[in-house]
Amino acid sequence: MLPYEEKAQRLFGEVCVNKGLVQEAGFGTRSIPAFVSEWIVTRNTPEGILDATAQQRIRTFLNKHLPTRDQKEQLKAQLQNGEALTILDQFSVTVDLQKNESRLSIPCLDERKAGIERHITESFPLLLGAGVWGVGKLQYYPPDGLRKEGQICMVDFRPMQNARLDLDLYCECRAQFTLDEWRDLLIASMGYNPEAYSVTQQMHMLTRLVPMVQERVNMIELAPKGTGKSFVFLNLSRYARLVSGGKVTAAALFYNNASRQPGLLSHYDLVIFDEAQSISFDNPGEMIGVLKDYLESGSFARGGTQKIESSAGLMMLANIPLDEYRRPRHKNLFTELPDFLSETAFIDRIHGILPGWELPRIEESFIGRGIGFKADYFGDVLHHLRGRAGYEQIVQRHNTISGTTDRRDITAISRLAAGFCKLLFPHGQVTAGDFTAYCLKPAAQLRQRVREQLALLDPEYPRLHIGWE
Repeated sequence: MLPYEEKAQRLFGEVCVNKGLVQEAGFGTRSIPAFVSEWIVTRNTPEGILDATAQQRIRTFLNKHLPTRDQKEQLKAQLQNGEALTILDQFSVTVDLQKNESRLSIPCLDERKAGIERHITESFPLLLGAGVWGVGKLQYYPPDGLRKEGQICMVDFRPMQNARLDLDLYCECRAQFTLDEWRDLLIASMGYNPEAYSVTQQMHMLTRLVPMVQERVNMIELAPKGTGKSFVFLNLSRYARLVSGGKVTAAALFYNNASRQPGLLSHYDLVIFDEAQSISFDNPGEMIGVLKDYLESGSFARGGTQKIESSAGLMMLANIPLDEYRRPRHKNLFTELPDFLSETAFIDRIHGILPGWELPRIEESFIGRGIGFKADYFGDVLHHLRGRAGYEQIVQRHNTISGTTDRRDITAISRLAAGFCKLLFPHGQVTAGDFTAYCLKPAAQLRQRVREQLALLDPEYPRLHIGWE
């Protein structure tokens, strides 16, 4: 083991996992996030050894509880015969007010009109809308005097959750690592091989986590295809929601006036627009107005509803063309992106632009195969660090930014620097030099790119250079 791996195993124990075991286990064509596959592997390899017996246990578990879609008719037949099924899936619920009923979606069965016990949705409100990964017990009720049609119904549900999180212990154990060791551990926990990236590239990778660990951070990453922009958001945390291209509705993002249900921004820590170059809105005028209001104030109102507040951040991932030197082909980085991303009032509300073009394309050797935090544990750590106090005071104490007094610049840099501090120095012990180099400087550089685009697009924005001491 490398030094950071040995320390991680010794200090954190069961919340660490050998990422290589998950790669070796193999899940076929099943499309599941890393926190699910890691949960399955660790559950079936209690000694951390993936031998033939463990592989057979995993295959048996997958066949019994995580079926593929070509097994759906067989499963329906089992339900029809009176068997109860226990399925691991990403369940979600929609509400039909006209019929006064809740409809459960079960992806592996291609079922969208199943029933669900009311107490389950009351206990687990995240089921409403985007859905939750968990274990559901399903039964079938045939037509009878009360039912005109037969219906599958969920009678019990247990969401996927890691063991009790001790955030104080996590922060205290950080002091046992050097900065390089801790950064390597974070990269490995994201699912990457830290040895494949330079320190600068590692910092770019960690920047993707800043909106997950810091409230109300809005960012955009611009890069060519194949650099792994969406990988971490798909696999790391159940508190992040990825929206892949296409049309985005106000009902889905903000508030559904018909069902009276809050949208994604109310349910998640971070909403990600993947393939942002192909994003469109059903009602652009309304959407952009409400979105700009939210990015600025952290609240929104729609259709006469009262203001709804949220701490969710917004991350946009977009592909841009590069020249032969792997630099952006156009000085205006938003040239080939949707019109709303060329509006300076919108761009100014973005806190940072991550230069994904400086990251290499993902190769097989870049995938992590060593020791790292389990994805569900690490995702919970990031979620709970969002509300942990004390980091803003560190930012204020060491803030030596110069070159701007603009309120939006100061807000952006402060939030980004606090996010880097939570990631790299969660124990709060950081020298002025390290804070400047690894928190303040990258935060200022992220915001500097925003200012450069604003000055390029609109002469009302002066050209300035954000510095640090």
